[in-house]
Amino acid sequence: MSRSLTVQKIDGKPGQVYYPLQLHDTPKPVLGPGELLVKIHAAALNHRDLFVRQHLYPGISFTSPLLSDGCGTVVETGPECSAQLLHQRVIVCPVRGWDADVDAPEDANRYAVIGASNRYPDGTAQDYLVVREPDVVRCPEHLSTLEAAALPLVGLTGWRALVTKSRNAHPGRNILVTGIGGGVALQVLQLGVARGCRVYVTSSDPEKIERAVRMGAQGGVNYRTEAWEKQLQALLPADRPYLDAVIDGAGGDIVARTTRLLKAGGVICVYGMTVAPRMEWAMPAVLKHIDMLACTTGSRAEFRALVEFVQEHQIRPVVSRVVRGLDNLEGIDGLFEDMKVGRQFGKLVIDVDSTES
Repeated sequence: MSRSLTVQKIDGKPGQVYYPLQLHDTPKPVLGPGELLVKIHAAALNHRDLFVRQHLYPGISFTSPLLSDGCGTVVETGPECSAQLLHQRVIVCPVRGWDADVDAPEDANRYAVIGASNRYPDGTAQDYLVVREPDVVRCPEHLSTLEAAALPLVGLTGWRALVTKSRNAHPGRNILVTGIGGGVALQVLQLGVARGCRVYVTSSDPEKIERAVRMGAQGGVNYRTEAWEKQLQALLPADRPYLDAVIDGAGGDIVARTTRLLKAGGVICVYGMTVAPRMEWAMPAVLKHIDMLACTTGSRAEFRALVEFVQEHQIRPVVSRVVRGLDNLEGIDGLFEDMKVGRQFGKLVIDVDSTES
């Protein structure tokens, strides 16, 4: 038998409802051609999962397991599969239906992020996950299983935002990452530092800014401070006193706040809007030739490139807190509460059975 964690449907309006968690016993999957059976050892939460529970995410399934991030061991291979991954630790690619197109998914009708999706039954909050061979990559040896589970969705989104979209992931470029402490923001910080960028951060928590500086950020400002952009201007180096790119997951007034700081032709790359579902785009940004770019997840090719880079540079995703046991619903609810109020610095992880202390 296998267990899977889903959300229970109850009445309520989007944004007002909060679906409870429920654990099911399910038959152990049977493999088809080209499929692998992965024993999940650890899975991690994303903001997407909170939005699922609040019915703020489209295409929800109440029968498919939650969560997009996971790391496990291949314990069985189906017909027409190579045996090279058998008994190996692997990281699950969190998206389906997007192979390699640099612009967008090849077929929007096939694209989805896994986890409580009505398009794909996959989801990492379960004991056994069936995947196609191209949908996993071998886990870098330097990562613990818990760290590996923390990488997929935030790492992929951060890679696409910084490397693919911003066009500024180069040594000496000034990158602003807003809302440090969240998973994507921390991945952009780590990736940017590894690529030689000068990374600056914002947060409402001085301790989070201090931790980011210890991780390699050049400095940071409190976004609750009036005219924080002027404080940020003072931090920029004399030889390059402007931002090359802003990587933002909040939305709100980020365009108005950063237009003066950005170079002509600079980039604002938005991967989320946690403040509000709309943003203002003002004429000063147009006159300065600033590009507003959208980013949500990425392709399998980008995921493979991310994992290779993480291995090459020995990057370790930040884990904020771990709850042990897929059946620990109270503890898992606590992880969701951390995310609701923004307590976390890094990823929130469920240790399904990693045996790691």
